[in-house]
Amino acid sequence: MGCGNVGEDYVIRVLDQPSQIDAGVWNDLLARQPGGAGGPFMRHDYLGALSDNGCAMPATGWGLQWLTLWRDGELQAAAPLYLKGHSRGEYVFDWAWAEAYERHGLAYYPKGLVAVPFTPVPGPRLLAVDAQARAALLQALIGHCEQLGLSSLHLLFAAEQDIAACRAAGLLLRQTVQFHWQNRPGPGYADFDDFLTTLKQDKRKKIRQERRKVMDAGVRFEWRRGADIQAGDWDFFYRCYERTYLEHGNRPYLSRDFFARLQDSQPGQWLLFIARNAAGERIAASLIALSDESDQPEAAYGRYWGALERVDCLHFEACYYQPLAWCIAQGVQRFEGGAQGEHKMARALLPVTTWSAHWLAHPAFSDAVERYLEQEDEQMGLYLEQLENRSPLRSGA
Repeated sequence: MGCGNVGEDYVIRVLDQPSQIDAGVWNDLLARQPGGAGGPFMRHDYLGALSDNGCAMPATGWGLQWLTLWRDGELQAAAPLYLKGHSRGEYVFDWAWAEAYERHGLAYYPKGLVAVPFTPVPGPRLLAVDAQARAALLQALIGHCEQLGLSSLHLLFAAEQDIAACRAAGLLLRQTVQFHWQNRPGPGYADFDDFLTTLKQDKRKKIRQERRKVMDAGVRFEWRRGADIQAGDWDFFYRCYERTYLEHGNRPYLSRDFFARLQDSQPGQWLLFIARNAAGERIAASLIALSDESDQPEAAYGRYWGALERVDCLHFEACYYQPLAWCIAQGVQRFEGGAQGEHKMARALLPVTTWSAHWLAHPAFSDAVERYLEQEDEQMGLYLEQLENRSPLRSGA
């Protein structure tokens, strides 16, 4: 654990183990952030489980260097900084930047990353008691990266207040697009069929056809939340999750022990859907995160899925239609479908801009990336216009 100073007001402590800061202190600061915590992902127990179970650790290219700012023994600001030896597990792609560095004989890695490993869910990244502490934290992060000789610093899927601080500090900003579903304002949709009435006829027809294929195959779903998810359910889910990665020739990022930690530390923020075939055998599962442990959480986040048996349209049913039906029944306002995927628009998940911020130490490369991002922003604007023109919603819905 290292220490330093930012001006005269704050003491910097750099942590290389989650256990070096009290979980309650970290989580209390997270709870104070404008707009909320953004789900369970920035909680100390979630980030700690990633580190403690070997999912995000130096051996896998995630060197933990959490930065914390203190005043009079009180935590004022904190950020989960990682020293990255690659760009995997981030979902904001900078491979071309790394290749350009390599072509010029420069080292892009290690780089600094403020993000939740393997988790493209927008939320707070610069935890702070106020704007002054947030600006000081950002200054400390950049200073720490300079001291270590890192090529760059990247804040991914950051909240509005974080992007505002980065803009004020002169960092480069980058847009990406995700697809989110919004419940109807007020009382919300009465049921799934009520929601379908807001869609264009061809989209309604497509969704009903896809759901009918799954039903005609004899597949039925059940859901469990929190303490109702038993250890055997988690075991089955992990088999499905692992199968998805192995079928694509990769090992999964997350371990079974990681999910065991979630079961123990944040049970009420996880929702599991299990699919059974006509014989009653479990064949697929999808895991959804929830914004909080209340009976009516504000948001749900599609995270992981897998199947042991192939059924036409089963993915859409498990990952979109079942969660949306649950959100409607529970009065949940928002369902976030995760990174990428224009196909989500056909399921009424609409495009939403997400933001990242970037600092590059090399002046010439910083200028080049700035020009690149200006061109990318223009293309992103055209892309969003195209997506808007392809909206699945009926006019006036």
